[in-house]
Amino acid sequence: MFGFDDKKSPITVISLGGSMVAPELPNGALVKQFVDAITARTKEGRHFVIVVGGGRTARNYYEALKATGNQKSEDGDWIGIYATHLNAELVRLTFGALAHSEVNKDPTKKMDWKTPVLVAGGWMPGRSTDYDAILLGKMYGAKNVVNISNIDYVYTADPKKDPNAKPIEKITWVQLRAMLPHEWSPSISAPFDPIAAKEAEALKMSVSIVNGADLQNALLAVDGKEFKGTIIAM
Repeated sequence: MFGFDDKKSPITVISLGGSMVAPELPNGALVKQFVDAITARTKEGRHFVIVVGGGRTARNYYEALKATGNQKSEDGDWIGIYATHLNAELVRLTFGALAHSEVNKDPTKKMDWKTPVLVAGGWMPGRSTDYDAILLGKMYGAKNVVNISNIDYVYTADPKKDPNAKPIEKITWVQLRAMLPHEWSPSISAPFDPIAAKEAEALKMSVSIVNGADLQNALLAVDGKEFKGTIIAM
């Protein structure tokens, strides 16, 4: 179990996987549990940037678009980006007045937000919300990004395909990038976007990978405490 000391960072950045918001259909109960937990932490004076992924919703629309005969990669990216915006709006509206009134759709644009929470979605083709979270972390001085998805760890291989795959508790960016595809695509299945990994390595930023199915464990990562999962660092 590992923890990351992010106490010096003024803002906690969370990359919230779409699998946590809409594993199949939108899961309002799970979103409410997550929002309630973050809300409690805002009462301690903490601020959060939460970047929401597209998850199953994005993949469903991507596959539907391909079924129409449209095989354009950029169009597939855009329909996935729109799915992240929909998921992000669900999270933002659940926070109510605690969240900024507009979803951030450009991680290079510093928004004037005075609320405890800023919710963000996808930005542009060729990039994932992992990448957006890294850029927002850079903008707001975060040293670590908490990636909450539906995997327990980074593994030595895909555990769905390889029964001998072993969990990794700590890994360097160099080691991780050697395991990842060189390019990102809307249908990629990887623990972290390879483009985001390259950017995080350049920024000397770390990422905590944690499964949101165990919310209490995920919150340990959010709080910079020891958690069950993987830390990716230099």
